[in-house]
Amino acid sequence: MVVVDAVTRLLPGALGSETSASQESFSTGMLDYPNYTRPPVFRDLPVPEVLLTGNHGEIARWRRDAALKKTQRNRPDLLTGN
Repeated sequence: MVVVDAVTRLLPGALGSETSASQESFSTGMLDYPNYTRPPVFRDLPVPEVLLTGNHGEIARWRRDAALKKTQRNRPDLLTGN
């Protein structure tokens, strides 16, 4: 099934947007950033304030930083190329 999924993702229109595949986890060589949804506080864990601002540049920067930190913590080998 993994192979079928991987091949399907290569088909035009399969993901709904041409940019979807380039924004998936591992597309940048790093793990994905944390994802949040409503409510803004869940189980005493708040959504980072920057994600509530609507500032797309700051949100993109936060996502890159969060992905880098997660990758450094969980899969540092992805950053060193080993």
